[in-house]
Amino acid sequence: MAKGNLVVNVYSDTIANPVSNAKVVVSKDGVDLITEMTDEDGNTPSISLDTVDKSYSEEEQHEVRPYETYDVAVTALGLTPTKIEGVQIFDGVTSIQNIYLTSIDEKQKEEISVITPNTLWQEYPQNIHQEGEDDAFTPYVLSEVLVPENIVVHDGIPTNFSAPNYTVPFIDYIKNVASSEIYSTWPKETIKANVLAIISYTLNRVFTEWYRSRGYDFTITSTTSYDQKYTVNGTIFEPISRVVDEIFNNYIRQGYRIEPLLAHYKSSTTEPGNMSQWGSKELGDRGYNYLEILRYYYGNNINIYVAETTQEYPYSFTTTLKEGDCSIDVYRLQNTLNYIRGSYPGIPIIENPSGYFDSSTARAVKTFQKVFNLSQTGTVNFSTWYMISYIFIAVSKMTNSIYS
Repeated sequence: MAKGNLVVNVYSDTIANPVSNAKVVVSKDGVDLITEMTDEDGNTPSISLDTVDKSYSEEEQHEVRPYETYDVAVTALGLTPTKIEGVQIFDGVTSIQNIYLTSIDEKQKEEISVITPNTLWQEYPQNIHQEGEDDAFTPYVLSEVLVPENIVVHDGIPTNFSAPNYTVPFIDYIKNVASSEIYSTWPKETIKANVLAIISYTLNRVFTEWYRSRGYDFTITSTTSYDQKYTVNGTIFEPISRVVDEIFNNYIRQGYRIEPLLAHYKSSTTEPGNMSQWGSKELGDRGYNYLEILRYYYGNNINIYVAETTQEYPYSFTTTLKEGDCSIDVYRLQNTLNYIRGSYPGIPIIENPSGYFDSSTARAVKTFQKVFNLSQTGTVNFSTWYMISYIFIAVSKMTNSIYS
């Protein structure tokens, strides 16, 4: 039997509030299989689970679902018991299940959320090209392409006014959509090409204010008939998560057009201007890199650009930091990790920050990387720097709200 891994991260309302000593029960078909308790940073140990062989996710077939599903139930003192049904496990992949608990509510005995199948396994409505989307000169509102801190996702078709809206951090949204639209077992270059298409599509909706300019109060929908598949409380997969962390501010532009490309994609397609997800997998298998894959479908006149971010990061990334370095950036890093430690006490304290990247700083970085499912290198590259910044901002907001 093939094996995959599951890590459950438990928070109270926001990522700034990890929940320690939460009871996490993994079950299948009503039978409890494994029980774990979260550590001081809200994480379970990596849980090994049976799944189906990787080969079923590497070719387009509809006989065998290429992943196994489990249910995860979480209880913690003073918080509403929560159950996530349909957590997905792939062969050789670590699944990351973030669970946000809310304060106990006497009217609600338990919160239950069901993860719907991946779009490559279950058929969903085909995308409807909305009037004006493909105009040569798409109207836009913003003066520059920006990566927002959050986007508002409407969980239904635009005219379903009873459907809820969810405010989702931009990076989390991209990870969720990519984990819902492709398979995490695919080649990295294929994953990267698809992630760039998802980012570009999303930033096009942001840049043109497509829905807000039409009187709606959201950024994008969760439906494949209008946009991309967003799954509430969906499982995130480590290979996809790491790619998004590396390139979340990159996007596609085509020719002379300044807006991010509205990069349509479908599981199998021969339509011009639409990327085939399965076709991109085949190209990745043949050794194409992400840009070659994208140009194969969207034309040779596309290029990758870097967007500014509206997130209030205290400092921008300048260079990779490693043991032995000495600089003001290292000093900022040390103080930032010590501040984050107030919410994540498992991160070792860095005594007497001096700006010198010593072994204690490397240990703190490695622990941070482990907690947030990054490669545990002990060096601070682009993805680690911005994850540290993201968590720093979340903890700062929580602290300010407590004392305001």
